[in-house]
Amino acid sequence: MARDRRSTKARSIHHVTTRGNNRQEIFLDDLDRVIFLEWIARAVDRWDWGLLAYCLMDNHIHLVVEAAPGDLSSGCRDALGSYARRFNQRHETSGHLFGSRFNSVEVIDDRQLTAVLRYVALNPVTAGRVGSPADWPWSSHRAAVGDHPAPLFLDVTRLWSLLGRDPEVAQLYLRAVIAVQ
Repeated sequence: MARDRRSTKARSIHHVTTRGNNRQEIFLDDLDRVIFLEWIARAVDRWDWGLLAYCLMDNHIHLVVEAAPGDLSSGCRDALGSYARRFNQRHETSGHLFGSRFNSVEVIDDRQLTAVLRYVALNPVTAGRVGSPADWPWSSHRAAVGDHPAPLFLDVTRLWSLLGRDPEVAQLYLRAVIAVQ
């Protein structure tokens, strides 16, 4: 069955997810995560992405990306495919690493953006891996709230501008909405 074509309209924000085939782990160690982030950094550069947030779990990932839909699809194809080939080579395996095509949900307003950022940051807490999003080293949360320098591929300046004019106000806002209840 043919799949629906992705939209080709102007840049927008997307919550992108993908999961390991049969929910298998896609990161076996920290080096896998570093390698994956290197491929994401290449997609940011090559496909003009604005990466606003990310979280790498053991068997799935979350990305919040601002891009044109064609660039989003091309970047995901490149990054996920390249990572899967590298994973198989490194771990001497073969076959599909990811279960299916990535999922993308367009973020259409500020309320939805806040909800997505909260969901992504709290994912390791909800999964019982840590007690606070600040304790998970494989997400953008600490950089988004100003507690850690942002890697070059993460566009915290754009994220903060979407949340308010002043970076400190945006950081306080994120702390408040992402606080563990």
